[in-house]
Amino acid sequence: MDRVAGVGVGVLITGLALGVAGCGGGDDTSPSPTPNPATTITITSTGTSPKDLTVARGSQVTFVNSDTRTHQMNSDPHPSHVDCPELNSVGFLNPGENRSSGNLNTARTCGYHDHINETNASLQGTITIQ
Repeated sequence: MDRVAGVGVGVLITGLALGVAGCGGGDDTSPSPTPNPATTITITSTGTSPKDLTVARGSQVTFVNSDTRTHQMNSDPHPSHVDCPELNSVGFLNPGENRSSGNLNTARTCGYHDHINETNASLQGTITIQ
């Protein structure tokens, strides 16, 4: 009986070892997350692109500063920034930085602007939440 049990345990251990070896644990080659182009606004020296963006409720919008200057992206109206407070979490963006808004849960249209350059129309736009 001991011999049969020992063989059974040996087979079981070998099977487990093969199963564990096949379970991975190797390199994770999945790419790093990148901003979703459908919910990204890029800032350059010529302004924001796209100027107007439509997103689903619950989305976040990522602002990417590809300019050489600092920008401070906020919700309209200037200076109170109360239309879409979720956009105000973007705030200051140094060159090369990106930051996402809070979750945009309420269906509406929000204006945004660069607080540092509030009258520059090329740094203004709208986000429509559907």
